[in-house]
Amino acid sequence: MEERVLGRTERPVSVIGLGTWQLGADWGEVSETAALEVLGAAVESGVTFFDTADVYGNGRSERLIGRFRAENPELPIMVATKMGRRVDQVPANFTLQNFRAWTDRSRQNLGMEKLDLVQLHCPPTAVYSQDQIYDALDTLVADGAIANYGVSVETCDEALTAISRRGTATVQIILNAFRLKPLEAVLPSAVTNGVGIIARVPLASGLLSGAYTTSTTFAENDHRNFNRAGRAFDVGETFSGVDYETGVRAAQEFVDLVAKLPFQATPAQAALAWVAQQPGVTTVIPGARTVAQAKANAAAGELPPLGDEFLDGVRDLYDRELRAQIHDRW
Repeated sequence: MEERVLGRTERPVSVIGLGTWQLGADWGEVSETAALEVLGAAVESGVTFFDTADVYGNGRSERLIGRFRAENPELPIMVATKMGRRVDQVPANFTLQNFRAWTDRSRQNLGMEKLDLVQLHCPPTAVYSQDQIYDALDTLVADGAIANYGVSVETCDEALTAISRRGTATVQIILNAFRLKPLEAVLPSAVTNGVGIIARVPLASGLLSGAYTTSTTFAENDHRNFNRAGRAFDVGETFSGVDYETGVRAAQEFVDLVAKLPFQATPAQAALAWVAQQPGVTTVIPGARTVAQAKANAAAGELPPLGDEFLDGVRDLYDRELRAQIHDRW
């Protein structure tokens, strides 16, 4: 699989990575055996980048990755984790003391003396512009607890603020065929400043697979059920902030676009390739709950260029069905 240098980390990573929110069992139950099989299938398919967080399953995702690494020490896997969502979301909680405690916990979970990449996990907007935050992160680097740091953001403005800081190695942001705003300023700024872009929610919580209908149901503990109105966290994380009925209708149009491609691809693979082929994107991190999903996602990294007709179709779909609802919100 193609690899690209992940911004200021100077580490090469696969263009299709693996997001491991699902492995924390926050999208419905995933057994430990199944989770380890997913990690193995992803690596066998060329994936060299795992993204996790200390809050996924309250550390379960990190611990599973730590076990996988311990059982496969020869594999060149880069692991990115995130911190900051296990406390009340007020800027006063983002301190060096807390950063040390959070990273120490993640180091233990992952079995790593030095974490490859730690990202602030969508903190309050004010955090991105505070000098002391970056000073504290620089201290963690100097102490040898982490090799690099970045941010995970909800809005394009937050991304641009973080990109302007010299120590920011990466920015993780929602980018998919139903969320186009990052193309306008965030990706060009990242290229100019040498910051890596990690694209998350690339399938709009599964909508872009084309597999859902208005009658599809989700498990009680699945955020696609309980967070549709943003009761647990930013609503933009669930179906990219698109209301479900609109999303299902738009997804069917996306499926029709994929059917016109001059090569074979599933809607999910085309959606992943659309993200990966955007200038400025370093890696895309779809999740997977099964071996088959992990392998199919990785194969998207080998698709040929989607072509102008497809790209224009995505833009037209967004402008007609989604722009008015979501563009100015994030």
